[in-house]
Amino acid sequence: MTKKYDAIVIGAGHNGLTNGAYLAKAGLDTLMVEKNEFIGGATVSRALYRDDWKYSNCSYVCSLLRPEVYRSLNLAKYGLQVVPYGGSVTIAQNGDYIGNYVDPDTSRREVARHSHRDADATVRYDRDIMRQCRFIRQFLLRTPPDPTSFKPRDLLEMMYMGKEALKLGEDLIYDTLRFYTMSITDFLDEYFENPLVKASHSGSGIIGSALGVMSPGTAYILLHHAMGDVDGSMGAWGFARGGMGAIADAMHACFTDHDGETVTGSGVDEIIVKNGRAVGVALENGNEYYADVVVSNMTLPRTFLECMNPNDLDPGFLKKVKNFKIRGSSGKLNIALDGVPNFTALRGNPELIRGDMHLIDSTERLERAYDDWKNGIWSQDPYIDMLIPSLTDTTMTPPGKHFMSVFVQYVPPKIKGKDWTDEQVQQFGQTVINQIEEYAPGFKELILHMEVRTPRELEDEVGLTEGNIFQGELTLDQLLFNRPIPGYAQYRAPVKGMYMCSSSTAPGGGVMAAPGANAAREILGDLNKTNTVPEGWLDD
Repeated sequence: MTKKYDAIVIGAGHNGLTNGAYLAKAGLDTLMVEKNEFIGGATVSRALYRDDWKYSNCSYVCSLLRPEVYRSLNLAKYGLQVVPYGGSVTIAQNGDYIGNYVDPDTSRREVARHSHRDADATVRYDRDIMRQCRFIRQFLLRTPPDPTSFKPRDLLEMMYMGKEALKLGEDLIYDTLRFYTMSITDFLDEYFENPLVKASHSGSGIIGSALGVMSPGTAYILLHHAMGDVDGSMGAWGFARGGMGAIADAMHACFTDHDGETVTGSGVDEIIVKNGRAVGVALENGNEYYADVVVSNMTLPRTFLECMNPNDLDPGFLKKVKNFKIRGSSGKLNIALDGVPNFTALRGNPELIRGDMHLIDSTERLERAYDDWKNGIWSQDPYIDMLIPSLTDTTMTPPGKHFMSVFVQYVPPKIKGKDWTDEQVQQFGQTVINQIEEYAPGFKELILHMEVRTPRELEDEVGLTEGNIFQGELTLDQLLFNRPIPGYAQYRAPVKGMYMCSSSTAPGGGVMAAPGANAAREILGDLNKTNTVPEGWLDD
């Protein structure tokens, strides 16, 4: 007789693992099904070159992981350690650079080297960004209200949001409304005059988005990258020791420690629905598993357009799913190096090579990179965000060797409307390598191994529709109670017994774990189970 579970979670990415861990902790007999032979989804470390090299081959830095989740799942017990890294640097084509140091006074002197006016404006800019961060962070672990509902819970949540907004004061409320609809370029123009200073802040407004720096709504995307923390330091970033897979491994250890089961090696062919209720999953290998609750950690389009019978869904709902914006725009290179690259601009300043390195020098140059994406090709002069985690985390490579993670914007999901070819993938990789070589002569000679990922690879391996790393655009029309689509922001699918917990749901993408935790809280509430999932803002 086939065993029946209390819950099945589809997809062992970090949100699925978070969700499964909370369900298992609450005593539910929970099964995790994962299409790959490895767990972690995009939050994974893999030995793709040699056994003694670890690649964070998709996600690559940690900041957004909610501390409430870290504490309540006791991830430290399961070995997760996040190590802060120091600062960042933006390098211009003319050899100039601007560094952002751990010490704020040093950073301010660095900005003053380019513009005394901008050095003064930096204090105001940092203050205003932190105000916005503190406001939004308190809603990350709260289920969005339904503004059309008259249920007491939704009315109370709307009142709570209104009360917190009123605390901002009249001027800041106006600023907040403007901020959510502004382009990152317009926002930075209100503070800074120097092109390199602006460029150093602009990249965070377009990472993972199919938008340009001059597109409305990109100011919020900057906020999405600034509202995390490491060890309570808001806005800080860090490396998970052992690569990003250490996060997934710790979550999975918590899940199995509470008797959760995992089946890997076959994706879901169909979510089984009977009499209007989700009752299980049929895998591609022919196996079927049944449960009272089915939770999808797949993207919104993959869940409802690929893994469900359209006859089980309302045509109006399917139309909204098809209109969900989830356009891929990012690529990734993972590179094994024989030593530390020698960046011409950073000679004599080795501290900055330990942090983020951005190759850009103006917002106009970034917008031209976006023009290529709109024309259906990868950026010929791309925005590059590089890190060498092995300078901070020596567990990732053999002594004297290094791993470099290279994030690239913009990379379209298709080339001129056609699927990527293997030759084009290599051409894209060469474009990036040639650019790095211009800033660090001799870089090519250090390369021992290189893995190139376009949206094609990101979708094929970890199921990111079109390679969108946030599993849906982070624009105002797809945030809060509009995410993923209006009427379905509370993690419940339109089929009874079915829930959603991926980054396609609120509050959105990044290695945050909030969607997985929020969905678990709703599931346990519906089942009247003991609920230990954190809610609200606990780190004030």
